[in-house]
Amino acid sequence: MTFIAPTADQVLAMRVNAGIEEIAQSERFAAATPDLVEAIAEGIGQLAAGEWAPLNRIGDTEGAKWDDGVVTLPAGYAEAYRAFFEQGWNSISGSTDFGGQGLPFTLATCILETLGAANMGFTLLPMLTVGAIEAIDHHGSDAQKATYLAKLISGEWSGTMNLTEPQAGSDVGALRSTAAPITEGEHAGKYRVKGTKIFITWGEHDLAENIVHLVLARTPGAPAGTRGISLFIVPKYHVLADGSLGARNDVRCVSIEHKLGIHSSPTCVMSFGDHDECIGEMVGAEFGGLKAMFTMMNSARVNVGNQGVQISEAALQKALSYARDRIQSPRASSGDKTPVAIIEHPDVRRTIMRMRALTEGARGLLYYTAGQIDRGTLGDTDAQKRAEVLVPLLKAWGTDTGCEVATLGVQVHGGMGFIEETGAAQFYRDARIAPIYEGTNGIQAADFVTRKLGYDNGDVVKALLEDIVADCAESPELASLARDALAIAAWMAGGDASLDDKLAGSVPFTTMCAVAVAGWQLVRQVQATGSAEKAAITRFFNRTIVPEARGLGAAAMAGAALIYELDTAALVG
Repeated sequence: MTFIAPTADQVLAMRVNAGIEEIAQSERFAAATPDLVEAIAEGIGQLAAGEWAPLNRIGDTEGAKWDDGVVTLPAGYAEAYRAFFEQGWNSISGSTDFGGQGLPFTLATCILETLGAANMGFTLLPMLTVGAIEAIDHHGSDAQKATYLAKLISGEWSGTMNLTEPQAGSDVGALRSTAAPITEGEHAGKYRVKGTKIFITWGEHDLAENIVHLVLARTPGAPAGTRGISLFIVPKYHVLADGSLGARNDVRCVSIEHKLGIHSSPTCVMSFGDHDECIGEMVGAEFGGLKAMFTMMNSARVNVGNQGVQISEAALQKALSYARDRIQSPRASSGDKTPVAIIEHPDVRRTIMRMRALTEGARGLLYYTAGQIDRGTLGDTDAQKRAEVLVPLLKAWGTDTGCEVATLGVQVHGGMGFIEETGAAQFYRDARIAPIYEGTNGIQAADFVTRKLGYDNGDVVKALLEDIVADCAESPELASLARDALAIAAWMAGGDASLDDKLAGSVPFTTMCAVAVAGWQLVRQVQATGSAEKAAITRFFNRTIVPEARGLGAAAMAGAALIYELDTAALVG
């Protein structure tokens, strides 16, 4: 199968769902003309098909290799990464003050989507760098920006987020890494960082000149919990005053994980300060680590939601290729007994339609979120708030969708899908991490019902759902789903639902809201284009996927008593 970027669908989503033409009316994003938008979508599609997609299989079968602290990638990866950053793709939305092109985040979203559909594990490298750029740009000093941003924005250097520790998991406040201030010598004003971090994506590799680690740690006497964490820049190689690279810092990769999927993405255990000479510098104020962390995490959660679209597109293309070529049995309703391609059989056809509807719905949600982020950047506070509400919907439902579409892709292949050589299983394995990292989908749902639902006394979520009702008068299934969600939101905000009740119903409620927004974005595409093809996909979404989401209403309001009816001893038997 040859990968082909879904350029036309992406351009449509950018135009209709993100509203990029309206965004380009601003002075800041005026360069994002329709011609440039199409050129970027087509250009990254060519790079992805020619350079990244051919490496996807070898990345899965050979993967990253660790040897005495050194991590190497299979042949071809260094050249493909060099082509990526030398052609300027990493700098699309970077600040023009540091060599970036200053284009909308929506276009950077398109670039990551295309690259990730071609090779998801590889695309985690630039994806994590985005988080480092965001943190330094928002919280770093002028000197730190001058030292690090240009190289990170170009892609010559890569970035990481070092949050998780073995004993802490998702409880970041339980971290034990330390940062001791240095008062004398050449490193005065900096810190000696010491500790171990796990699950560090692209924490060590041989593709970039330097790796800029952003590390959460505690200073001496710091308060317990999340209030006492600070953020530090710890480069792999020290950066000298003239911007050149100096000696190796006291940081090393002690191992890489053996994972279910994304084998081309080295997931590292990182050790800082084995020789007590790991030098870092604080980003922002002391104890400001949590604020900086959320800057990184918010960026990462949007881009992980994007991964759901990426893997859906890849699995869909694989399944379509197989279903068109695989000849087996006559169609049951036909008098002709000649075997046909399996895509002509009703259940395979239904499966393919479901894969496509989910993929296109998730893409609509992705670009709608990206457009709201761009509007927030331009100073639209309502859009910024809406974007914050959309992020957990995109991350949770988008990645759940990626898993579903990938498993449906295996199903289309039948027994051959269970055989590794066909390649369908790789998408299934690669997809499974996305609902877990950057905050599990349960954490996303908890965030949605405990924090986002209460924004402006609930008016932000209410306005979103009311917009769906108003815009989907000719799509009664969607309007009904949005009304159901409004009723559940009111119940959760009222006095009858306890915190446990909200959390018990958070996942089904989050799914309901995400499906409502995704379906709405498909409707908007039909309204904008009048496309019969889009209308058919949207009808399928509204009549099969939306009713399933409406059916989650009972679970969303079932309350916590049901899940605690058995005590723990009885539950575990």
